[in-house]
Amino acid sequence: MSETEVKQTSSEPLDLIRLLLDEQAYDSHCNIVLSDAIETIYDIEEGSDELKSTTKNSEILFVRGDSVILISSPSDE
Repeated sequence: MSETEVKQTSSEPLDLIRLLLDEQAYDSHCNIVLSDAIETIYDIEEGSDELKSTTKNSEILFVRGDSVILISSPSDE
């Protein structure tokens, strides 16, 4: 789905979940159940300017709504 299609069809923040993520379920508190999720953790080690990233694949993942900071479309890499 292109970025212009997303802008035209999303009228509220939860529409992004519906349009961009492979969601199984969600609610108004933004609790989300995702399938085939890839979690990327970015970390800067103490005493170093190097950005380290770690990825973790999960078949199914529950994300508690109060820990959701950002929902965005995946980058085209």
